Amino acid sequence: MNGNLETTNLLLGIMAAVSVLEGLLIIGLGVAAFRMYRTVIAAINNIEEHHIAPTVARANAMFDEVHAVAESFRNDKERVQHAIRSTIDRVDDTAIRVRDEVRTRASWIIGTIRGVRRAVETVLRSESDRGVTPSSY
Repeated sequence: MNGNLETTNLLLGIMAAVSVLEGLLIIGLGVAAFRMYRTVIAAINNIEEHHIAPTVARANAMFDEVHAVAESFRNDKERVQHAIRSTIDRVDDTAIRVRDEVRTRASWIIGTIRGVRRAVETVLRSESDRGVTPSSY
């Protein structure tokens, strides 16, 4: 049994040494992973600081300019629509005034013509009643 225990102790010692080496290896891998993590994070921060942030700033500036231009177009559109509406209203008012003026003057002229015609008809009738013909003038 003595030989058996020595072999068992030897195997247990080897297993303990391997476990210590595995533990050191796991700790080393953890330290290496942490260092790699810090390096990757530093690289990401550097890329963000030197490339992404300026690009985002330029894009935001362009978006602000586009927004300003769109707002200007909206304001211009409203101003033009207001100008067109007011011009149409003025044209409508002018057309109404012209129509009323033409009616007023035309009705006066038409009334005068009708009155003259009626007077001529009356004179002609009264002359025809008396036996006078228009050719005898």
